[in-house]
Amino acid sequence: MWVQHRLLLKPRPRGFHLVTAELVAQMPELSQLRAGLAHFFIQHSSASLVINENADPDVRVDLENHLRHLVPDGAGHFIHRDEGPDDMPGHIKSCLLGSGLLVPVGSGKMLLGTWQGIYLGEHRERGGVRSVVATLFGEPYP
Repeated sequence: MWVQHRLLLKPRPRGFHLVTAELVAQMPELSQLRAGLAHFFIQHSSASLVINENADPDVRVDLENHLRHLVPDGAGHFIHRDEGPDDMPGHIKSCLLGSGLLVPVGSGKMLLGTWQGIYLGEHRERGGVRSVVATLFGEPYP
């Protein structure tokens, strides 16, 4: 079975946001897979998708704080400034963290670890609605 959806994630402020449930809710076919893979690709160059700790919200705060320190807004050496001081840092953070994830699927659900969830890394102050292409492929239940 192969299924592909364009999923929309609601607008969020800058930071890291758990979106696992939001993604799963838009993929009803996931429950039909006995074994397979789910691939997620975010169609934006200033946001990212990552897998990390899903229980303690301090992890999300620390990730954002560290990335702001690593890639500060409006750094003097940036040439690309057309869309504001958070734009070029957003592009760099997207390159560092990535735009795609591959997650195993079994028994109708994603096989994330006990303390893992999928985060949207929103690297702009107001990034807007984010579009994710989700592709499911694998062996369905008989």
